[in-house]
Amino acid sequence: MKDFLKFTLATIVGIVLSNIVMFIISIIIFVGVLSGTETETVVKKNTVMMLDLNGTLSERSQENPWDKLLGDDNTTYGLDDILASIKKAKEHEDIKGIYIQASSLGASFASLQEIRAALVDFKESGKFIYAYSDTYTQGLYYLSSVADKIMLNPKGVVEWKGIAARPVFFKGLLGKIGVDMQVFKVGAYKSAVEPFINTEMSAENRQQVTEFATSIWNNLVDEVSQSRSLSTERLNELADQMLAYSPAEKSVEAGLIDTLIYHNDVRNYIKSQIGIDKDNSLDLLSVKDMANIKKNVPKDKSGNVIAVYYAYGDIVTTASSMSDSESIASEKVIKDLRKLQKDEDVKAVVFRVNSGGGSAFASEQIWYAVEELKKEKPVVVSMGDYAASGGYYISCGANWIVAEPTTLTGSIGIFGLVPNVKGLTDKLGLSFDVVKTNKFSDLGATGRPMNNDEKALLQAYVNEGYDLFITRCAEGRNTTKEAIDKIGQGRVWTGSKALELGLVDELGGIDRALEVAVEKAAIDGYTVLSYPEKENFLSSLLSNKPTNYIEAKLLKNNLGSYYKEFNLLKNLQSADRLQARIPFDLSIE
Repeated sequence: MKDFLKFTLATIVGIVLSNIVMFIISIIIFVGVLSGTETETVVKKNTVMMLDLNGTLSERSQENPWDKLLGDDNTTYGLDDILASIKKAKEHEDIKGIYIQASSLGASFASLQEIRAALVDFKESGKFIYAYSDTYTQGLYYLSSVADKIMLNPKGVVEWKGIAARPVFFKGLLGKIGVDMQVFKVGAYKSAVEPFINTEMSAENRQQVTEFATSIWNNLVDEVSQSRSLSTERLNELADQMLAYSPAEKSVEAGLIDTLIYHNDVRNYIKSQIGIDKDNSLDLLSVKDMANIKKNVPKDKSGNVIAVYYAYGDIVTTASSMSDSESIASEKVIKDLRKLQKDEDVKAVVFRVNSGGGSAFASEQIWYAVEELKKEKPVVVSMGDYAASGGYYISCGANWIVAEPTTLTGSIGIFGLVPNVKGLTDKLGLSFDVVKTNKFSDLGATGRPMNNDEKALLQAYVNEGYDLFITRCAEGRNTTKEAIDKIGQGRVWTGSKALELGLVDELGGIDRALEVAVEKAAIDGYTVLSYPEKENFLSSLLSNKPTNYIEAKLLKNNLGSYYKEFNLLKNLQSADRLQARIPFDLSIE
């Protein structure tokens, strides 16, 4: 009997091990097949680049292997790939123009503004841009307004309605389960805590949101006005008419659309414009195809490198401290910047920041790494959609700061959140007792609110954190702490206003930041390299746990734009004590 059990167990173990080995082999084969498909794109004459926008936009393209393995068909575009593709299309003689197919793109306005600026630059080549959509979202209409011809489905609509910011508040929900948030903050405008303690915006928060939402809208209106030859007054009148509920002909009459055409006829229209017979096929290249076009330029022989270092997402100490896959982990960033500092070939660094903040401690560590890097070579910050709170903290020490007009920045303030779950534990019938040797031995204990001495201690800690924050900003911007405090207090500014206030040095995108970096490095020939290196399929597969992936997907799908507030709440116990974050995750429509 013992031998039977022994052989049975060995057989089971063998089967399990065989399955594991076969799974690993299958993954390796799968990776090999995927890598083998990315061959160089050959561009034929009369080719058109197709900017098919239907998915979400990220700062950089980094495919998650679990998307493919689990059949997630949501497309994620990298802003870096789109900008590079537009530039290649401008330079390649066989690419005659760009066709924008505008469906639905999850993107903030600063990123759309950067793509639009690249399209404006593309038009200087004399090549065409045509845009088509069944239904234009407001953001994609803004992007498409640069086109020579804007086409719409005869039964389609244009969403042009203005901007609304709608924060969500959790106080009522927390109250129902017996949780009360104890808040410690500095800054009248530091509103990141409001979703947990209020049921509506404070007067200060309403003021700042009104001002930056208006600033963003005015930027959009001004640029559309120039492209469509419509006055800003007329565009605001049209926004108030809500043409999305009117027949498509109304959008043509208003001057927002040039022509109505069915989707099936768009390609024939483009072929007629570039002299291709109706019966012949039209060669269209996607952004992915464009990425595989070999650049027809001689390789720089100088050995000089301008490094572009991408930092986007929540600022955390370690990548595992938050469940969101996009994070700025200070431990990794410090190591990477140290390598760039020691690399003699790297003559300057463009620090691309797209973050609403996070851990104040992690932000301070990255700030110091930037200071050390700056001793060896110029550091130019390029701000994306956000460079606010902790995102501004890690930016403020750079030699030069470039922001988009619609970038949200500033939010110089600190806060701490400590949940009091006594109401919840009472409902559950739990009680607590304590034996302690010293006054603060049970600080942060579950099941009771903080006493006055504990609250004073934490508030002093937050005050010290804020004082350090404005000190860093004052040093970086060559001004006084008092001057920073006046425009600080947690207040959010757009890039346009930040320029007036001296928080940034000029307006522009990452291309302008690269130009500044070259100027400051005082070099002629150079090569641009991006850091950190993107993970390959296999390493990404091994580093992303499927359970975390599935949990995050379920939460994002069900919570939508409220995911980040919930994620902060969920990870509150593991988050650093002091947080430097933008006032909630802004849902701007």
